[in-house]
Amino acid sequence: MSSHQINPKKLHHSKWTSTSPVNKEKHFMVTEVNFDEDGLITACLLESVMSETEYSIDWRELKDTTKWRQGWK
Repeated sequence: MSSHQINPKKLHHSKWTSTSPVNKEKHFMVTEVNFDEDGLITACLLESVMSETEYSIDWRELKDTTKWRQGWK
């Protein structure tokens, strides 16, 4: 499995494309990233560009290139 290198500080407002769209939702933007006092990510929200539906996600899933592509493809 290949993986993306992701800088947590650059995650906010980054764009992602799902490799297996659900409800035709394919393009997403990270709208919120929360950090704890040690600088570790505690929460990550993705918003569908099409429906504006928000989803909470484990940000590490974005590293999986079988599920996610960086940018809008």
